[in-house]
Amino acid sequence: MHTDVLIVGGAVVGSATAYFLASQPSFKGKILVVEQDPTYEKSATALSAASIRHQFSTPENIRLSQFGSSFLKSVEQHLAVDGEVPALGFKERGYLFLATAQGLDILQANHHTQRAENVDVNLLTPAQLQSRFPWLNVSDLSAGSLGNTGEGWLDAYALMQGFRRKAQSLGVQYRQARVEALHREGRRVTSARLSTGELITCGTVINAAGTGATALAQSAGISLPVQARKRSIFFFTSSARLDACPMVIDPTGAYFRPEGEGYLCGIAPSPEHDPECHDFEVQHSLFEEVLWPILAARVPGFEALRLQRSWAGHYDMNLLDHNAILGAHPDIDNFLFANGFSGHGLQHAPAVGRALSELVTFGEFRTLQLDALGWRRVLNAQPLREINVV
Repeated sequence: MHTDVLIVGGAVVGSATAYFLASQPSFKGKILVVEQDPTYEKSATALSAASIRHQFSTPENIRLSQFGSSFLKSVEQHLAVDGEVPALGFKERGYLFLATAQGLDILQANHHTQRAENVDVNLLTPAQLQSRFPWLNVSDLSAGSLGNTGEGWLDAYALMQGFRRKAQSLGVQYRQARVEALHREGRRVTSARLSTGELITCGTVINAAGTGATALAQSAGISLPVQARKRSIFFFTSSARLDACPMVIDPTGAYFRPEGEGYLCGIAPSPEHDPECHDFEVQHSLFEEVLWPILAARVPGFEALRLQRSWAGHYDMNLLDHNAILGAHPDIDNFLFANGFSGHGLQHAPAVGRALSELVTFGEFRTLQLDALGWRRVLNAQPLREINVV
């Protein structure tokens, strides 16, 4: 079988790319998406905290998320199929980044970057925080940064399935299989061998394989600095009532936000307890020993809470700088990468899908200039660091 574009990975980034490419008037080719698990039970998309923010330290990430928010708010214009629109349930309640005196300079520097990118965000004093969020302990805080519009959370699975269904309605084919290896001849990938034994010849290959991206790249002779990092998410209930609660990012890196009748929360393990990992076992000690004390200290009402359920997923972590690697490797002409999102893949998927469709169709970015996220800084060991990693 031959396809003009082979997309490896059919979760939110791969399916967003398929949609934008299929709806690109200047592209007339055939698109095949290969996804090993069409249930998406273990995909990072389905297991994420499903949120979007503009409060990054890197302008490119801000612009990616700004397009993402705009897309979510007008999803009926993009993803409707036979009159049905994905029910994303986008709750635009903002992110609140909190800072002690130690983190104040970084918060202010990020605020300056964000305002230069027209992010609708305010810096609040401890008194303003206390007035607006009386349930919050502000005794150790120096400031907070609150996003007013464009930030919040949504149904990630609905967005992913919306992209997939729309792409299929536009003629994109999906195949259940695992890409075992790519075959390369000189500066081109010529074919992919599937777990079914089938050989797919292709014009362009897009690596949207999430935590499987590194092995896929290696099969074509490319070393991709991306590893899987496990992240556990916990859902708890509490009698505390947190009026107008946004997604709160504690100075420790812990986060919590409302979800139904309770709250979601999580925190990254310390570096020494955060190895490459592919299992899905929940890190229960992380909640009991680390998270709960942080939650109770920040919101006194959380001293009494009940953990209801938990799950674990994975970040495809870019070890260089926690930013996505986007575009072609200089050694291969027809192999495009969209990897290493480090937890930002869901919110950046619409803009990344559009950007990849432009690279395939025109050979360049047309709407957002994202060259800074390309391979050059990786190969030159010149990180473009994202400070606000949650």
